[in-house]
Amino acid sequence: MGGVDLHLHSSASDGECPPADLSRYARAAGLDVVALTDHDTLAGVAAAEQAGEEFGLTVIPGCEFSVAADWGEMHLLAYYLPAGHAELEGFLERQRAERVARGREIVRRLHRLGLDVSDGDVQVAAGAAAVGRPHVARAMVTLELVRDVQDAFDRYLAAGRPAYVPKRLPSIATVVELVRAVGGVTSAAHLKDRADPQSLERLKRTGVDAVEVVHPSHDPATARRMEQHARRAGLLVSGGSDWHGETRVDPHRAGLGSLTIPAAWEEALRAVHEARTAGLEMAR
Repeated sequence: MGGVDLHLHSSASDGECPPADLSRYARAAGLDVVALTDHDTLAGVAAAEQAGEEFGLTVIPGCEFSVAADWGEMHLLAYYLPAGHAELEGFLERQRAERVARGREIVRRLHRLGLDVSDGDVQVAAGAAAVGRPHVARAMVTLELVRDVQDAFDRYLAAGRPAYVPKRLPSIATVVELVRAVGGVTSAAHLKDRADPQSLERLKRTGVDAVEVVHPSHDPATARRMEQHARRAGLLVSGGSDWHGETRVDPHRAGLGSLTIPAAWEEALRAVHEARTAGLEMAR
């Protein structure tokens, strides 16, 4: 097995690449297995899977959730999610509605700062995707209110900046329970220096399955340390490029195919999924 990347985004959320094209580009970049982990949506999975079959790429249906942690917001990746599950889709729909409401509040704050951007401008930037701050930033670029996406974040949209609006976040336990109930597997994303032994022990007790140790924001020493802490806590490990397309919101991202993980890591995650799914089927 060749390259494995378990953290990719498409235009179904805040990435710039359509899901089908993502599969084509991923295969051309030498990847054999990827997880499509768009924010709060599975809308891109079917197209990515269909293209993956054509190009010889395995696409794992995933999602990236925002959850409340001790320190504030944490991102939680979920893998092997089923299509069309009513409870899961209902939860994701509610989360996307929260995203729209947040985007509108950001627009109101920008108005108070004298910037002429509208809800409609943001919706045009988002299209059918789950609304996120990058769409606000792209609308601002189109309207020539900022130089580029990074400028929009630096001046207005990043945490602590004047148009920043915090998210209303579900608990880690809520999302873990939901994902487990559909046979999925969870991995705490890009924890950086928050991946200390005590925090990882708490995540393990909450039911999280793995920790993303390979990520562009983790240097090799950090990744090694995180892997050691994770394994001592009884957690599996994962990783990926967090690729969003050519335009980057921040410098902590990697090019497609440039950051991969061992195939054995994905196989271990898949084994948990298969055992969990078998248990659910036996319980029916």
